[in-house]
Amino acid sequence: MKNFEERLQELEEVGERIREGKISLDEAVKEFERGIRLAKGLEKDLARIERKVEVLVNEPDEPGEKPVLELFPELSQAAGGPAEPEPNDTNT
Repeated sequence: MKNFEERLQELEEVGERIREGKISLDEAVKEFERGIRLAKGLEKDLARIERKVEVLVNEPDEPGEKPVLELFPELSQAAGGPAEPEPNDTNT
């Protein structure tokens, strides 16, 4: 199986062949389909890597603490996203 960089290079080559316009319409459609498959696979890999980085970056300092699974929680709050409750909040 090709690694991420090799597949990304292959996707770039597919796009270049299509843009050059030196292939038939049928070949262009086949290349486009191949490009879509490559792009979806790369997107899945990036999402998996992002989740892994998120867990590593937000690993709790103390045993028993839950990790915060957002890389930049302050950005989501500024954009109107739900704010994470503070650990010492008591909602009784």
